[in-house]
Amino acid sequence: MSGEIYKVTGPVVVATGMSPQMNDVVRVGDEGLMGEVIQIEGEKSYIQVYEDTTGVKPGEPVENTEQPLSVELGPGLLGSIYDGLQRPLEILQEKTGDFIERGEDAPGIDPEEEYDFSPVVEEGDEVEPGDVLGEVEVSYGTHKVMLPPHREGGEVENIEEGEYTVEETVVEVDGQEVSMRQEWPIRKDRPVEDDLKPEIPLITGQRVLDGLFPIAKGGTAAIPGPFGSGKTVTQQSLAKFSDADIIVYIGCGERGNEMTEVLEEFPELEDPQTGDKIINRTVLIANTSNMPVAAREASIYTGITIAEYFRDMGLDVALMADSTSRWAEAMREISARLEEMPGERGYPAYLASKLAEFYERAGRAEPLGVEEPGSVSIIGAVSPPGGDFSEPVTQNTLRVVKNFWALDSDLAEKRHFPAINWNDSYSGYETLLHQYYGEDVDPEWPERVQEMKDLLQKDSELQETVQLVGKDALPDRERLTLEIATMIKQFFLQQNAFHDVDQYCSPEKTFEILDLVLDWGDEAYDALEDGALVSDIVSVSSRNRISEVAISDDWEPVVEEIREQMKQELQEVVEE
Repeated sequence: MSGEIYKVTGPVVVATGMSPQMNDVVRVGDEGLMGEVIQIEGEKSYIQVYEDTTGVKPGEPVENTEQPLSVELGPGLLGSIYDGLQRPLEILQEKTGDFIERGEDAPGIDPEEEYDFSPVVEEGDEVEPGDVLGEVEVSYGTHKVMLPPHREGGEVENIEEGEYTVEETVVEVDGQEVSMRQEWPIRKDRPVEDDLKPEIPLITGQRVLDGLFPIAKGGTAAIPGPFGSGKTVTQQSLAKFSDADIIVYIGCGERGNEMTEVLEEFPELEDPQTGDKIINRTVLIANTSNMPVAAREASIYTGITIAEYFRDMGLDVALMADSTSRWAEAMREISARLEEMPGERGYPAYLASKLAEFYERAGRAEPLGVEEPGSVSIIGAVSPPGGDFSEPVTQNTLRVVKNFWALDSDLAEKRHFPAINWNDSYSGYETLLHQYYGEDVDPEWPERVQEMKDLLQKDSELQETVQLVGKDALPDRERLTLEIATMIKQFFLQQNAFHDVDQYCSPEKTFEILDLVLDWGDEAYDALEDGALVSDIVSVSSRNRISEVAISDDWEPVVEEIREQMKQELQEVVEE
């Protein structure tokens, strides 16, 4: 049913003469701008328009598509670069140039590209929603073609191997034609058979995270931090090196130059897992700060729906949202246009429920028709103004995520990266994952990590005393404790994201670096008790050689060499 524009207030348009449902997609004005119904009051329909509304005036027509905002799912997603509405930016650039013209649209998946479809079921087989019907070989591996969750199951009638586009029928199920392409509303969760416990770690390759604050596959994490503290670099490192099968990276309201770095780097970056280009298992959603605000609000849902689709194939997906603060600001602006009652700092009263709704779509699950479990892990950056963690977006995010990786501007100013504050951060998965690390990496993993935490806690307490009376006033053992804690910070917690070797650290290497530092500390305490001076102990060359392990490809011989050297040197210090 069509109506007409009654009022225009920035990206919010009020229409009359329609009888839409909430979240229906509509075409607004003579140019057919895309919008979504977000509020209905009597005969008035409030529409969130995803494009610039300059020049749109009352009286122009509004057409209701009677469909919710949905994304296209199927082979051809990976390697794509979309805006927040799943419009492929490369195709739009070819059509309109460097700036997207209003009303322009393009399909999310190329409708003309053909794929080699191989059936995995036969005629006469009974299939249920979510069951795999066939497979397609694509750049990153095997793409499963599934019966959509909203379709009815039944008997397979016609299915043949061959070359098909995503819109052509590849199988008939009880008379229903099924293609490789699905559509799914972005604000609706995709169903699963059963939820599973998040007990397998998402290996990030970052020592401070894997060692101190691990995240599980299917887990949630927030990275809050002020400007310049390294949120984007940390998220990019996670996207490059985490052991997820698929990466969905959402640049939500970020500066254009930051997204440009991602768009330029990912197609050239070698995937450490496959040796191929990392873009081949990545979906990039770029909705920068100069794009329409309303589309920024939708970009988060577009990304999570794509992530759930790959989860339903039994794959592990890591979703990076950079940043949810810009998303919340978009909600605040739309809420103000709707003249809703503002909550704290002007954010809408439903901010907390919207954040919870997003993060709760993470999880590890048993898909409907695939035997292997899949997962969606969500890692959201938060940009609190002035680094104020008490502001509403950070506080409401903390209520729903289980990992908190707090970035510290003081550490960043000291060039300590990742600038994750070990005193303020925490992990809610640590106890569950220590069992995994203890079985798969080293039985002493939980014990050694606890020793490190105790040392860092002791260091924090001693630093307060040092501020008052100076380091020289401390007893020798406590001065040595400060030195060992400094080694943990320098050799273990610091990591160079731009070093060819140090940018990724395996769990085995992570443990050996920690074990080596703590062993050095144990030997140093023994030497102190045998009469050695603290100044002589910390001046041995094996102390600084520990840094060589992080930048060594063949690190195991280096560890053994340093271990022998430190025992010999500390023994000599005692004898002298």
